[in-house]
Amino acid sequence: MKITAEFITSATGAADFPGGGLPEVALVGRSNVGKSSLINALLRQRIARTSAAPGKTRLANVYRVARGSSAPFYLVDLPGYGFARGGSTEFESLTREYFGRERWERHSGDPVLPSGVLLVDVRHPGLTNDVQAWAWLQAVTEHSALVATKIDKLARGQRIRALRELESVFEDSVTAVSAVTGEGLDELWKLIDRLASNRNNLNPRTRTIPRKETAPRPPKK
Repeated sequence: MKITAEFITSATGAADFPGGGLPEVALVGRSNVGKSSLINALLRQRIARTSAAPGKTRLANVYRVARGSSAPFYLVDLPGYGFARGGSTEFESLTREYFGRERWERHSGDPVLPSGVLLVDVRHPGLTNDVQAWAWLQAVTEHSALVATKIDKLARGQRIRALRELESVFEDSVTAVSAVTGEGLDELWKLIDRLASNRNNLNPRTRTIPRKETAPRPPKK
């Protein structure tokens, strides 16, 4: 299936984020969880910069993506959390602005609310800041999903045990993928298609977004 993708912008704040109109799917995860590598594997091109050093993605990188005959959407790569030398600060600030109520109140009409995908390293199930991130993501989005990366790093038996532990800790289903071997990418595309098709309009009579003071704080470390 043909995939077209283009880099739109590296956002530093709410003013740089896309306007209303297209669905948005945001990728959230710890530094070095493999977000950029996964984006390249999904889009079949080296469109996102990768690095072995954690904390390199400090901005919110926005891509416009279309797959086959499906409607286009924005794929948003948010900064990673859990990196001690500054990455956590960028994550907390940008993600608050990205998912925040104030951003959507700037748009006229009924803007499309973003969905969120939390990426976790399959080798480290149940890390505290991953659990905190999942609780926070569920509080600020209507639709969210869990994805375990780097499954190629584990033998089959280890994968099964790790995925069972992840599903037990997060109390939700987990999609397992590898950006190296391509395992699970078809399932991940199905998940993203479902999220992108959920056009949750902000209607003040039927839908509200948690305010900053009531939503859990994004994880720091």
